[in-house]
Amino acid sequence: MTNPASVYSMPGTCFFDLAPAAGGEPYRIFLSIPAEKPPAGGWPLLVMTDGNATFPFAVASLVTQAPYPTGTNVGWGVIAAIGYPSDEPYDALRRSWDLGPPPVKTYPPFVEGGPPVVIGGTGELLDFIENDLLPRIAETVNLDPKRRSLFGHSFGGLFTLYGLFERPELFANWIAASPTIYWENSEILKNEANRQVIPGNASFLHLSAGEHEGDELAPFQYRNEDAPVRLEKRKTERTVLLAREMAERLNGTADGLRTEFELYAGETHMSVLAAAVNRAVAIAFAVQDPADS
Repeated sequence: MTNPASVYSMPGTCFFDLAPAAGGEPYRIFLSIPAEKPPAGGWPLLVMTDGNATFPFAVASLVTQAPYPTGTNVGWGVIAAIGYPSDEPYDALRRSWDLGPPPVKTYPPFVEGGPPVVIGGTGELLDFIENDLLPRIAETVNLDPKRRSLFGHSFGGLFTLYGLFERPELFANWIAASPTIYWENSEILKNEANRQVIPGNASFLHLSAGEHEGDELAPFQYRNEDAPVRLEKRKTERTVLLAREMAERLNGTADGLRTEFELYAGETHMSVLAAAVNRAVAIAFAVQDPADS
């Protein structure tokens, strides 16, 4: 008689639920801490939104590259992914509030008879990261405060941009994949125009999108009945164009912000996630030249 299959867990990882001290529902924090001894200055840290979906990609990327730093330029570090107490990859309602920038706005329910969709809570999530999450992780493991990175995809990418514009000192690297810059007539551009500028802060912003988030669909998408509607939506969103333009605008501005735009060949809005997370790991945990440390 064979043994029943066992539930698999990712070695070296754990999760815990953490509620904001200011009040509100708890978040599920997925955490990966290297078994190795931390460097003298502490571990670099990668914080991620949509943690239920992004954490497995990030851990797999890190553990397959960090053992071979001379071939990958990726070293070890800590991953903290902010998710929700759920087995689903996304919590549509909560992420809408958490990742959608203010002002507070209400939209029709995702499904008939469901609760309305509300956005505007990005400031509260940034407060949670700064006042609750970072101190909690620092109690557990030694972190390098100068090597913190934030990653977000789609609405999470929009959240990342909002954080950069409002609290640029919070992270050194800001990684926004397929950011929904078009949202609400590109309201995020107002935050960009009025962004906090801290001379010498020298942050790095990495913007990216999939090849098939521009004016053309992926070849297989043209076979689907919704192709005309999907194509019109792509032309409205202009994800590639708006992200590329933002990178060009902000590169080398007064505070020393460096930017880069990357286009992922062959990827759609959802398939790009794996490639974008892999790049986030490469940025957050890049092996430092001793001369730069």
